[in-house]
Amino acid sequence: MNIFATYKAYIDTLICELITNGDLPDGLDLSKISVEPPREVAHGDVSTNAAMVLGKFSGGNPRKVAELLVARLASLPNITDVSIAGPGFINIRVADDIWISGLQHILNAGISFGDSDFGENQPINLEYVSANPTGPMHVGHARGAIVGDVLARLLNKVGYKVTSEYYINDAGGQVDSVANALHMRYLQILGRVTEEEIQLALENKTIEYGGDYLIPVAEALVKRDGEKWIGVRDHKDWLGALRDFTVEYMMARVKDDLRALGTHHDIFSSEKDLVKAGRVDKAVQLLGDSGLTYVGVLEPPKGKIPDDWEPRPQLLFKATKFDDEVDRPLKKSDGSWTYFASDIAYHKDKIDRGFTRLINVWGADHGGYVKRVKAGLKALTGGKGSLDVHLCQMVRVLNEGTPVKMSKRAGTFVTMRELIDKVGKDVVRFIMLTRKNDAPLDFDYARVTEKSRDNPVFYVQYAYERGRSVLRHATEMFPNADLTDSGLAKTDMSYLKDIDEISVLRTLAAWPRVVEIAAKAHEPHRLASYMYDLSSQFHALWNKGNDATELRFLQSKDEKTSLARLALVRGVGLVIASGLSVFGVEPVEEMH
Repeated sequence: MNIFATYKAYIDTLICELITNGDLPDGLDLSKISVEPPREVAHGDVSTNAAMVLGKFSGGNPRKVAELLVARLASLPNITDVSIAGPGFINIRVADDIWISGLQHILNAGISFGDSDFGENQPINLEYVSANPTGPMHVGHARGAIVGDVLARLLNKVGYKVTSEYYINDAGGQVDSVANALHMRYLQILGRVTEEEIQLALENKTIEYGGDYLIPVAEALVKRDGEKWIGVRDHKDWLGALRDFTVEYMMARVKDDLRALGTHHDIFSSEKDLVKAGRVDKAVQLLGDSGLTYVGVLEPPKGKIPDDWEPRPQLLFKATKFDDEVDRPLKKSDGSWTYFASDIAYHKDKIDRGFTRLINVWGADHGGYVKRVKAGLKALTGGKGSLDVHLCQMVRVLNEGTPVKMSKRAGTFVTMRELIDKVGKDVVRFIMLTRKNDAPLDFDYARVTEKSRDNPVFYVQYAYERGRSVLRHATEMFPNADLTDSGLAKTDMSYLKDIDEISVLRTLAAWPRVVEIAAKAHEPHRLASYMYDLSSQFHALWNKGNDATELRFLQSKDEKTSLARLALVRGVGLVIASGLSVFGVEPVEEMH
C-alpha cells in the first residue's frame, strides 16, 4: 500500500476525465506530476503539483486547472479537505481511517511491507567491490561492498531481478607486481633474504608491495612448494605459478571478509578468463571493424601519468567520438591489453549475457574512469546498454575524533576485517549508509558504540527493542488477548486519537514511497534517514506516555486502548525491521 501512489492514480483518472470532457487538451505530458507529502505538516497530508504542470503545458491558468481538480477531489471518499496554495499547488487532508488501514496493512504484510513490482522483474547487473587481489580489503572497500549489497537488496525489494557481481582483476600488471613481492617474502621465510633487503627493494621500487600481510601467504607457499622456487633464476619460470597462488590465496581471504561483512555476490568473473576466452580480442576487433580504432601517439596527460600512457605509437580507441576527453589506448608496448581494453570487453560481456542495465559501485579514485568506460560500452553496443556508476568517497576511521593508527599488518591502511572485529558487522553496515555514497564519511569508534541518539544505529535498534519490550509486558498483562500480528490487525484502532499517534501512523504509511524513491535514485542512505526519523517519533511517543499516565502504551484497566497502541508499537517495529532487512542488519530483540 503506497498512499501517494494511490492518490496519484486518482488524480490521473480525474485528469483523463477532464480531457474527455474537453476541459483540458489532449496529449498532455503527465510524467512530471508528483504526489508527495507537503513540506509543512500544517498544509495537509498529500500535496500535488498537477495543476502547475497541466497549466504550464496546456497554456492555461494553473489556478483554474487546480479549481477543476479540487472540485472533483473533494468528492472522493476519505478526503476531508482540499485546498489550493499559492499559484496552484493542491493540498489534501485525508481521514484518520486511511492511516489506520495502513497500519492494518503493515501488520498483515510484516517486513515485506514496502515490497512492490515497480521493477517489473527487469534484469540488472550490479557490480561492486571488485578489489584487486593484491592485499587485504580496507575500510573503503567495506563502504563500497555495503552500498552495493544494500542497493541490490533494495532493487530486489521493488521488483527488479538483480545479479550481483565481483570482477577479479587477475590478468594485469598489479598481480604480477604482488607475485614479485611474494617471491621476496618467500625467500625471506627460507632465510635467503632479510627484512632490510626487502625494505631496500621497496625504496628502489624493484618491488611494489611490502605489507606484512604477504608473510602468511609466503608461509603457505613454502608449505605447499618447499624450496622449489629458490634456484629458479628467470622470473618468467616462477612468476605465473606465484601469481596464480597469490590470486587464489587473496580471493579466499576476500570472500571470507565479505562473508564476515554479510555481503553476497552471485557471480565472480575473472579478467584472466575473459582474456583467455578471446573476448577482449573480439571487442577490439569489433571496434576496428566499426572504424573506431587507429594507431597514433597520445599527448602526455596533465598531472599524474596513468599506467596505460606510453610515448609511442599505440592502438587507440576513438573515445572522443563518444564524449570522452581523449582517445584511449588499447594495447601496451609488450603486446598485452590495457586495463581499459579488458574493462570495456567485460562490460560488453555483461550485455551479451542479457543485461541492458548495468550498475557499478566504484571507489572515488575511479572517477576519471567513468566517462571512458561509458564511451567504450556505447561504441561496442550501439547504445544498447546503459551504465550507471556510483562512486564511494573515502572513509576516515577515528576514535574520539583522533585518526586511528594504520594496520601494522596491512602496512598502509585499516583493514575491513579490523573494523568488523572491533564493532561488529551490523554497526559497520548501518553506519556506512548514514551518508550518501559520494560524500566523505567519518567512522568514529567512540560514537558508533555509544548509547545515545547521536549514534543512529543504537537509536534505531533501541526503538525496535523498546517495542519488543512492550510486547513482552503485554503478554503478561493480557494473557488471553491475541497478540500476534494478524490478531493485532483485527483490533479496534479507533482508540488511536492522540495527534502524535496519528503523526507516527502518517510516517509509517510513507515507507513504501521512501523505498521506491530510494530505489529509483539508487540511494539506500535515504532508508537510514527515514528509520532514524521514525525512531525519533517513537521515542518521543514513549516519553510522552511516561509523562502522562493516560498516554501510556499499556494500561491494565483499559485493554482496548492498550491493544490499539500495541498495534501501533508493533507497526513501528515491523517497518524498522523491514528497513534493517534491506540493510542486512539483524534487529536487536533485547539490549543489555
